[in-house]
Amino acid sequence: MDLDLIKDLLTQALSPTDIKVKAEGSHLEVTVVSNDFADMRSVKRQQAVYAPLMELIADGTVHAIAIKALTEEEWRKHKLLNF
Repeated sequence: MDLDLIKDLLTQALSPTDIKVKAEGSHLEVTVVSNDFADMRSVKRQQAVYAPLMELIADGTVHAIAIKALTEEEWRKHKLLNF
């Protein structure tokens, strides 16, 4: 799986300040940090991450995605808690 393509698709759609993508087969683990998420509920954040990847999901390249969609402040707190 082309992780750079996935990062590019997410970067173009979400303007993240940080992005991490891991893959195991067709399963992805994505962490996207963007202040665009500030006024969004959890479901809207996940939809925003899924949207640019829909073509890869539809063609079977991506089967499952675990998503962390955080603001910069939430990301700082997350890193402190998971040190």
